Amino acid sequence: MPRNVVRDRFFWQVAFQTVSVNLFLGGFGPSQGLLRDDQGTTGAQAGLHGTALGIAAIIAGSLNSRLAHKYGRVKLSWLGLALFCLGLCAFILFPTYPTTLISIMIAGFGTSTVVNNGLTMLNHHAGDKAALTISQANAVASVGFIAGTLLIGTIATNYPDKWRLGLFLVVPMSLFIYFFLRDKNYVDHVFDDGARQTGKMSWKFWVSWVGFIACIGSEFATSFWAASLFKDRVGGTAAVATTVMLAYGVGMGLGRWYMGQILFKFHLDQQLLMVIATQFIGFAIFWFSHNFIVSLAALFLIGVGLSTQFALASLRLIDLSDGRPDQAIGLSSLAAGIAIALAPFALGLLDDQFGISRAYIMVPVLIAIAFLVVLAIPTHVSQKKVLEAEGFSE
Repeated sequence: MPRNVVRDRFFWQVAFQTVSVNLFLGGFGPSQGLLRDDQGTTGAQAGLHGTALGIAAIIAGSLNSRLAHKYGRVKLSWLGLALFCLGLCAFILFPTYPTTLISIMIAGFGTSTVVNNGLTMLNHHAGDKAALTISQANAVASVGFIAGTLLIGTIATNYPDKWRLGLFLVVPMSLFIYFFLRDKNYVDHVFDDGARQTGKMSWKFWVSWVGFIACIGSEFATSFWAASLFKDRVGGTAAVATTVMLAYGVGMGLGRWYMGQILFKFHLDQQLLMVIATQFIGFAIFWFSHNFIVSLAALFLIGVGLSTQFALASLRLIDLSDGRPDQAIGLSSLAAGIAIALAPFALGLLDDQFGISRAYIMVPVLIAIAFLVVLAIPTHVSQKKVLEAEGFSE
């Protein structure tokens, strides 16, 4: 398999489009404690912002093929980025609780549109070099997540009432990408609407689909609420707790860059079991820790464990789809939306009833479900396909 990477102008266009939306996700997810303090909401109410993102992901995934066929992938990616910026501006300018839910749904639709089409465009553009090209583009995009976490945490620490304004940086950044990084010579391609795959999936597929929901659910529950658990266990302000999520983002980014290369000799199921186990060990350390440094190390380990789960779990669904990869990916998008919609909300609801420490026990339950599903439903994927899957990480 080719080890070279395509890093031309189009690569950087797509990579930095994704950096923009990750800048938002890196700042918004860990800032739930800040948002909850500002709005005076309960944990369940704050968790509905994650539900709004999940609903937006479901809608965007269901409409993506039709919209890409109508507008082309490149134009659709720019329309998604514009819609994302619109929702983000509304979130900053209209901070009341009901309005922020609507704003986040609009921004979430744009985010999913950018990510979905970015992966598809790079996969087509890079050809047989797509795996490593997409993987490295995603690693570049992780810089946005890290920067967003650091930016919002720093602003909140020094200017507690101004933390939302840090998110506004995404707007001029998006304009810069459009005017100065856009590849005007790229030949656009669209999906073939007549090639959609249909049919009933096997019971093994649907069990693994539930495991996929558990993987994504544990990721977004961590992204949205780990800062609150840190504050509860270690102490400090919500702003400081938001900043420490930087360790989680760094672990995620490094994991995307290196884990595929480290584990490539193992079978798909073995790889997924190893990264899930890594996540669990990190979670156990984080949950029991009352020490600042230990908690940072645990968050880093959790990020490493979560970094490639999306890619590996997606490949399992493709292998169990009886030769219908497009349909499998569509159903994985539905699963991801359900996980994003429900996990942060459920954890927030449990927080209201039992406190964040006890509520967070939901995460190892999700980890256990994901682990047991992999053990119960084995796949038969070649080493080459496992390597290629690394290119489909978030």
